[in-house]
Amino acid sequence: MTSSIAAIHAGFKQLGISDDADRRALYARITGKAGLTLMKPDEQKAVVTELRRLGFKPAERRANGRQKLTGKFAKKLQALWIAAWNLGIVRDRDDKAMLAFVKRQTGIDHTRFLVYADDAAKAIDGLKGWLKREAGVGFGNTGGYEWLAKDGAKIAWAQWMLLHPSASLIVRKGFDEEVAKLLQIKAIILDHLKPGEWQIVMNALGERIRAGKAGS
Repeated sequence: MTSSIAAIHAGFKQLGISDDADRRALYARITGKAGLTLMKPDEQKAVVTELRRLGFKPAERRANGRQKLTGKFAKKLQALWIAAWNLGIVRDRDDKAMLAFVKRQTGIDHTRFLVYADDAAKAIDGLKGWLKREAGVGFGNTGGYEWLAKDGAKIAWAQWMLLHPSASLIVRKGFDEEVAKLLQIKAIILDHLKPGEWQIVMNALGERIRAGKAGS
């Protein structure tokens, strides 16, 4: 399938044009031909251009050519999926694996089609429940520990507990020092860390967890 044909199918789906007669009418209006296979590449591109005019917004692509995830719930779902990967719960961090999970939970093919909060909640709550069951991630109440208010801190602490089962929140032995070391700063106040800094910590601890699972 050419990129233009793939874009045309995606455009029709995004615009809600599902009737074959409506599709053929659009083809005929733009190219004078009734089917994609009858068109030359330039004519197929002309159909894509028309779909764009009608409101179709193709998914953006990263530098490596892969499509960027889109939709108002995409970043949240991707962050939780990468957290699951860094906790050693999922083996594949690729977006395709995450989208397969989203479809199992919601029946919806892609994050860009997740427009209602109740549909997104099925996938978000499903992922959070999985992280809690498999890795002890404590979403919700922070137990009075303000630094645990950020999801990144919750994930990093769950990772630390996997690596150091005897650790406790009361003492937190070694955790603060390791976070400071990973961020290459001398003194650290966990409450002040930003999401991007917690991501650095999560990625580093994730490498250790996956290495441990690979060697076991």
